[in-house]
Amino acid sequence: MSSRVNRILSALGAVTVLAGSELLSVASAAEDAATAAPTLSVTVATVRREPWPEMLVANGAIEPWQEAIVSAAVGGQRIEELLVEVGDTVKAGQLLVRLDRSVLEAAVAELEAALAQAKANLAQAEADAARAAELEKRAALSAQEILRYRTQAGVARAGVQSAEARLQAQRLQLERTRIVAPDDGVITERMARLGEVPSLGQELFRMIRRGRLEWRGELTAAQIVRTTPGKTVMLRLPDGSSATARVRKLAPAMRSENRLGEIHADIEPGSAARAGMYVAGTVLLDPRDALVVPAASVVIRDGRSYLFVVAPGQNPAPVAARPIATGRRSGDEVEVVSGVEDGAQVVVQGAGFLNDGDVVRIITAVAR
Repeated sequence: MSSRVNRILSALGAVTVLAGSELLSVASAAEDAATAAPTLSVTVATVRREPWPEMLVANGAIEPWQEAIVSAAVGGQRIEELLVEVGDTVKAGQLLVRLDRSVLEAAVAELEAALAQAKANLAQAEADAARAAELEKRAALSAQEILRYRTQAGVARAGVQSAEARLQAQRLQLERTRIVAPDDGVITERMARLGEVPSLGQELFRMIRRGRLEWRGELTAAQIVRTTPGKTVMLRLPDGSSATARVRKLAPAMRSENRLGEIHADIEPGSAARAGMYVAGTVLLDPRDALVVPAASVVIRDGRSYLFVVAPGQNPAPVAARPIATGRRSGDEVEVVSGVEDGAQVVVQGAGFLNDGDVVRIITAVAR
């Protein structure tokens, strides 16, 4: 019996020794993990809160502020001279087209002669009426004769007025053979051709009044209620340059076909903007506070965005992967909507190589 007890005690001793050895091994592994070498040297930046402008992004066409149509104010006269081309800048009253004047000048000369004859008839009639008035005092003429002279004078007077009116109308037609610019502007289309005989009202030119262009941005209902006249709009032009515009007015109603409303923004002169371009524009609204981090610190994995937050007060230090939601972007910075707090230290350079729980060595902080 005693030998059996001794064997049992010996076995228990061996188990105790083995368990102790395993405990020592686990403790050693934990100590090694605590003193593990950093996996990467990184730079960090501080999450900060600062005012950022609100921005609305929309698309729209660049159109003339107002377009003027220059047409023929007199018909049946041949175009004798064209003085401007597409792209020319013109001033109000500047001569654009000269029509043939010969036919109208002859008509004016004829009417001037008719007016002279009418005035001569009037002078004769008034003289006859004056003599009749003298004879009336001496009862030398009948009342019927006196009335006839007075009537003739009235008819002659009306004849002069009629001749003057016809002459004035013909002179106006003659003046209209000089087709001038209705306002300052830029010629955008030319339909007139040398030698053509345009009809009355036929379109000869189109021009942008005063060279003013506007951006007609198409905004949703949620966007347009946040926009007010006077806001600045930055336009991205097809050649990579930009243009600045300022909101002048908002559409009073949304379009029924697409539920979008237009804003009209005056484009500042001097840019490469041209009528007919369809460009994207950013409407700058009033600033709103945002938590800001460098865009390089945001890591996207499996469709989600992460920041690697460094444990405070340590170097080397472990990092924790924080899922975040991002918002606005400006240059090389991005807004964090949720997932991190103001003042936290986040990894910038090297963030894409990290995993949750890695230990890093901080070499410098990113200057911002």
